[in-house]
Amino acid sequence: MRHRDAYKGDRPRKGGDTGRQQAGKQNQRCRERLDLHAHAAGICFAHLVGGHGLGKQKGCRQRRQHHQCRSLHIGPCHAGKAALRPVVQIDDVGILRKGHHDIGDGGADIADHHTADDQNAHAVYPARHAEHKGHTFSEISQMGLECIGAVGAAEQAEVVRLALESLASLEVPTVLEVSHMGFVTALLDTLHVDAAARPRLLELLRDKNAHELHAAALQSGLDEAAANALTAILSLHGPFGTTLAAARSQCQCEAQQDALLELQSLQNELGDAGRGMQLDLSLAGDMEYYNGLVFSGYVAGVPRAVLKGGRYDLLAQRFTPGACALGFALYLDELERLSAPLPPVQQQGTERQWLNIALPKGRLGDKAYGLLAAAGYEANENYNETRKLVVENPEAGVRYFLVKPSDVAIYVEHGAADIGIVGKDILTESGADVYELLDTGMGKCRMCVAGPRNFVDDESRALRVATKFVNIARAHYESIGRDIDIIKLNGSIELAPILGLSDVIVDIVETGTTLKENNLAVLEEFMPISARFIANKASYKFKYAQLTELLNKMKEALAK
Repeated sequence: MRHRDAYKGDRPRKGGDTGRQQAGKQNQRCRERLDLHAHAAGICFAHLVGGHGLGKQKGCRQRRQHHQCRSLHIGPCHAGKAALRPVVQIDDVGILRKGHHDIGDGGADIADHHTADDQNAHAVYPARHAEHKGHTFSEISQMGLECIGAVGAAEQAEVVRLALESLASLEVPTVLEVSHMGFVTALLDTLHVDAAARPRLLELLRDKNAHELHAAALQSGLDEAAANALTAILSLHGPFGTTLAAARSQCQCEAQQDALLELQSLQNELGDAGRGMQLDLSLAGDMEYYNGLVFSGYVAGVPRAVLKGGRYDLLAQRFTPGACALGFALYLDELERLSAPLPPVQQQGTERQWLNIALPKGRLGDKAYGLLAAAGYEANENYNETRKLVVENPEAGVRYFLVKPSDVAIYVEHGAADIGIVGKDILTESGADVYELLDTGMGKCRMCVAGPRNFVDDESRALRVATKFVNIARAHYESIGRDIDIIKLNGSIELAPILGLSDVIVDIVETGTTLKENNLAVLEEFMPISARFIANKASYKFKYAQLTELLNKMKEALAK
């Protein structure tokens, strides 16, 4: 048995180093940064070393096994004193298992662990082991740290400083965005938002989905002024100092002011080390997990956050009453992308920054392109009259490519496209982790439950539902507590209840003509559908000015 190397692809580059060597050097620089600060901090801490978990090959069984483990510590942890410590276990087959910090993960895979000389709890990430026959190895490619104990302003600043230094060691453009859960939760408390409505509102905040956030706020019982106050949080992002000043003008309670004072203290503690740090108060985590500072780090050329962390006292206190905790993880598997060669389309015109735009094939794509052309972003050639897969407007700095409608969100989420226009049905079904910045209003229809006109639901048995929108249908019926049996189809959905394959269908309905002609009827409407403007999260950070200029011109074109 052997572990797969941390970085793949030995393609040589000009200058001698292979892609693996380049990525390995960046990985090593991150570790060295953490080591240097560990010795200089004046408190007991250490970084998590990179490690491996066992994965599986398709078709192979995998089972969880328990082994005798030993924990590694650097320095004792004294009562009342914070300790930044490794969260690493080595089992009897030499597999490293590490702690994990991830905004929104709720700590689902974190377990309690104590040692004889340490009364503070720390987290371990459980490894999964494959059988010895026919398996392959995969990795838990993370490194980071956690600070557990009496976490004050100095310790909090030191953790953020380490995060900044870790990003800086990559020697490519990076950004660290900081927020505070207290600012958001205090506003929700002040507005008396029901606890059941809060997770959905936080999700819309994280997605920068202003149009649905305002509607959801009203639906939760807030008046227009309160809904506007909640939606206004989306404007609070940008350079730390100016955004902090703008946030003060929106405070509605003392708890919000306290959160901003803590952020101001962080900036003061960091001094010049915090130069370039961004503040985004719409960045929010799980309310049951994070309770204070939260932050995410992005790297140019990597489509998702490469660093996530925050204050999670609530989790620590489940194991040790009164304990405080703060930490972050750096995702080394995401950093592998820095060693990959630029795709061919990005090797052209590298002297300027381009926006790559994914449009859906068909009528919606034609409408979307017409809207962008009206906004001043017309391509130099008509994509409907060329065999080219990519068309450009070098003057405007945009590239267009047509893809299957169901693939638009995938291209954007994975960074092949910076922005795209996609139907809300496809976006919701895919669950893509993107920003939803605008409802264009194009291609309006609705997601419905349909069936025979005289259908009566027999709740004594599972409801048979035919659909191509499996995730949407499942979520809808889970929300009303109805047991269902889903039948996945790819087309001609209306045939299913006619032939007795299903009781009802879940599908998009525009005019309802097909339903009427087949003696079917809409039984329930539960989701409005239209084309949405979406953006990759990393592209939003590094191409913000160019992206928002295009977005504003689109809004102007829509208003005409």
